[in-house]
Amino acid sequence: MNNINLTHHFLIAMPAMADSVFFKTVTYICEHNERGALGLVINRPTDLTFIDLFKQLGIQQQDALENNTLVLFGGPVQLDCGFVLHQPIGQWQSTLGVNQEVGLTTSLDILKAIANSEGPDQILIALGYAGWAAGQLEYEMSQNAWLSVPASLDVIFDLSSEERLSAAMQLLGVDYANLSHEVGHA
Repeated sequence: MNNINLTHHFLIAMPAMADSVFFKTVTYICEHNERGALGLVINRPTDLTFIDLFKQLGIQQQDALENNTLVLFGGPVQLDCGFVLHQPIGQWQSTLGVNQEVGLTTSLDILKAIANSEGPDQILIALGYAGWAAGQLEYEMSQNAWLSVPASLDVIFDLSSEERLSAAMQLLGVDYANLSHEVGHA
């Protein structure tokens, strides 16, 4: 399991997940390499709307913008930082290219563009991220803490956060309710 690369995969928390932060979460892995992994939880909305976020950051927005979309809880690391997952990648000041289609940007320029309806076509904004040290995710996978499946952009960008867990499970052909709370190895 040492040579796996889960970049552009969903991690689905198993029912027996002991960490309440990740209980029933779907995490999109933006980067996975020998140094560790970074992802965003994509199914935990906060009470903060995009408009509220822009106001808190002092970002002027177009009067016509009425976006009550909720900012997501991206994970427990750097909760004071915003992360924008988007398609297309575009040219922003600080972007990690997940693949040829998806970028993860942390610079303020993308939020200003979004506030003025000049941002990427598809976006998801999260506060914080999920991170794993070198070998940590591989170990957790070996302990049956997570299921993984190649990610679908439709699940990320076209579904509500409430629909993402069941949609990710459908990619595996499994119903979450049918998963066992017991851990076992064949």
